[in-house]
Amino acid sequence: MSSATPLGRIPVSVLVERRKASSPWIDYVWTPSAVLCGVPETAPWTPISQTADVTTFYAGAAEILLYRTETGNYRDNLAAGEPKLWILLRPTGVEPAYDLLAVTADPAEGESFTEVGNDLVEMVPMPAPIREAVAAFVNAHHVERPVFKRKRDRADPEALGRRPRGSEDK
Repeated sequence: MSSATPLGRIPVSVLVERRKASSPWIDYVWTPSAVLCGVPETAPWTPISQTADVTTFYAGAAEILLYRTETGNYRDNLAAGEPKLWILLRPTGVEPAYDLLAVTADPAEGESFTEVGNDLVEMVPMPAPIREAVAAFVNAHHVERPVFKRKRDRADPEALGRRPRGSEDK
């Protein structure tokens, strides 16, 4: 989540599945399952579908923020076999069990989400309309930056040599 101003925004909806756990320590396993284009007029955490063991919820709305400085990361994500989106949910300790914090198309930002211990971070496939919007953003804003290799300073061989006795600084 950059402090720069995003040049692009894609409104999305997030779906989360709650599965009955086969564990004596927890009742349910929560997993972000999909990102959809657009935002419905539905309250967050509304159940969408339900079976015996799985309930799918509309977790809420988010925006994928697109920054000009991250176009290289978006391009690499799009070049992958199946581009992904990263979803960040934070446990609340009350109902609903999670807050939807962010959705990103930037792999580096998605990886940075995993640094906080209790957050739930999952990758989901990027839908085609979002892929097209991200690709259009990359085409419009990407600037290839040259790679500059730094050269090391040459070592002074005399600086590494032994000093005569009595010349050490005291």
